[in-house]
Amino acid sequence: MQISANGIALEVEDHGPPTGEPLLLIMGLGMQLVAWHEDFVASLVQRGFRVIRFDNRDIGLSQTFDALGVPNVAVESLKFAFGLKVNSPYSLADMAADAVGVLDALGIGRAHVCGASMGGMIAQQMAIRHPERVKSLTLMMTTSGSRRLPQATLKVRGALLSRPKDANDTDSVIAHYVRLYKLIGSPGYPASDAYLNARLGMSVRRAYRPSGTVRQLVAIAADGDRSRLLGGIKLPTRVLHGQQDPLVPVAAGHDLAAKIPGAQLDLVEGMGHDLPPALWPRFAAAISAAAGRA
Repeated sequence: MQISANGIALEVEDHGPPTGEPLLLIMGLGMQLVAWHEDFVASLVQRGFRVIRFDNRDIGLSQTFDALGVPNVAVESLKFAFGLKVNSPYSLADMAADAVGVLDALGIGRAHVCGASMGGMIAQQMAIRHPERVKSLTLMMTTSGSRRLPQATLKVRGALLSRPKDANDTDSVIAHYVRLYKLIGSPGYPASDAYLNARLGMSVRRAYRPSGTVRQLVAIAADGDRSRLLGGIKLPTRVLHGQQDPLVPVAAGHDLAAKIPGAQLDLVEGMGHDLPPALWPRFAAAISAAAGRA
């Protein structure tokens, strides 16, 4: 369903009984709400949660920001590399306000929040700027944004910035994403080509908006280092990170847990930068553990 949140139109799905514990799931860069697999969502509902997943702005079926133009990634990357101000059409703080707007639209005062990758950065901004709306935090495969942390390899960064051979051909776009996810996925829990083709194909056919991904990417760079703000988070927090994450190396998980007071660190052997079905029970347990401390 489409709702008005923070003054913009967002696509939202609400799962489970209204009396369940509200749990807001925030997805990562360029990813749609369907990246939270429906079976994983169902497992969370079975644990007593009312699960809300949504398309971030500029992605999926939510409002587009094409009128703001497409940033020059090369120029903004150079600015970032030299510590200069990155110009972004919108900020992660804006996206955190969108997430709060989702809660407002659904009449939810406070919710448990789980964010993956960029979604974890948005969740951090929620906890920093809107702590009264957050019951607990689960931060998956994400980072404080510290420049001192190890970064993805050039091969992974190049793949992330690459484009399909033919952006107008659906099969070419799907093949492009399959190659990317095989590169950054979990070596201990490899996804089959059939699974990736089915899931990513469904996502691409639902919506394909690469310009929105570029604007989100620049918003990540513009947000910079949140380290000095993380000490102010006083919420039950679980940091979950893959030991073999090639996109956001595991040092980021150690760093994030050390900077948030009382955060619990859950490191997963064999996990990369994805959400393998075999690990869904562990992910659900992590979310429940954080919620249980609220």
